[in-house]
Amino acid sequence: MERVRITASHDYDVLIGPGLLARAGAEIAKVVKPCKAAIITDDTVRILYGEMVVDSLRAAGFEPEIWAFPHGERQKTMPTLSAALEWLGSIELSRSDLVVALGGGVPGDLAGFAAAVYNRGTRFVQIPTTLLAAVDSSVGGKTAVDLAAGKNMAGAFHQPEIVLCDTDVIRALPAELKRDGLAEMLKYGVLCDPELFAALHTSAWENRMEQVIARCVAIKRDYVAGDEQDNGKRQFLNLGHTFGHAVELCSGFTLTHGQGVGVGMVMAAKAAGIDPTPIEDACLACGLPIRVPYSAGQLAAAALHDKKRRGGKITLALPEAVGKCYLKTVSIEELPAYFQKATGETA
Repeated sequence: MERVRITASHDYDVLIGPGLLARAGAEIAKVVKPCKAAIITDDTVRILYGEMVVDSLRAAGFEPEIWAFPHGERQKTMPTLSAALEWLGSIELSRSDLVVALGGGVPGDLAGFAAAVYNRGTRFVQIPTTLLAAVDSSVGGKTAVDLAAGKNMAGAFHQPEIVLCDTDVIRALPAELKRDGLAEMLKYGVLCDPELFAALHTSAWENRMEQVIARCVAIKRDYVAGDEQDNGKRQFLNLGHTFGHAVELCSGFTLTHGQGVGVGMVMAAKAAGIDPTPIEDACLACGLPIRVPYSAGQLAAAALHDKKRRGGKITLALPEAVGKCYLKTVSIEELPAYFQKATGETA
């Protein structure tokens, strides 16, 4: 098993290894005294793993309750958050109890946000069941839901007590869910690790899954350390995201987050004026799209709703080469030109 220590407003461990779902209760009990544990998940994950986690928590002395909402990004909304909070109230969860986020990025973000605002802050645990959540969204304390105006525009920074990533669950994922995670893993490679980037071109990385996931988590840790609230170097982690979130919004979220990040990195390379071929080849090798049918105007309009916008400016993370990136703050007036370069349109 791999263990990565995260340093934030409070420190915690990310555990990565096989069999962690069955041992979840025992591992959580090492950092949280047994109490009432409210599991928030989606309907798909509840069927697959809900009973196992309930049994594990109960065996460790917790009093588990479980609530599920319909799966999918389109459910990551204020009405779903409101329903989750009402459920927490109905089971009389107290501030000294625990919220358990079980699932991929959507349950993790929504449950984490619920924990952040319920009773003005309740402890929570992340149990990611997708590769994308394991390497990215479960680590670092960002929690959120989507608004009609844009993705992740309502949220809070709220760090978990522990993160448990069961690699048996990751290995069992269908190919399309692994592809979403690979997009974020490629991002880490483009940011600072050409060796990791090259390793993801084939499925051979799965032979070293624990170590590769741990490397991705460690990279994110290093960007988050000292910039918990995304005001400095943590903004590098937005590589591919300003473009990718615009793509997701234009698609009505029919494109997944991983697909958006993959094509978003290709667009970022084009916007930066570098040869996008290495990133395109990597995305294709991982089954990710490299082009979208939306115009520069459509995408730029969508990007105006990006949560990273600060007044009349937005900071883009752009690649200089695989393994080296930089931040570029541009005005909203300049943004359409970057999307024109990203899509290959002429002004």
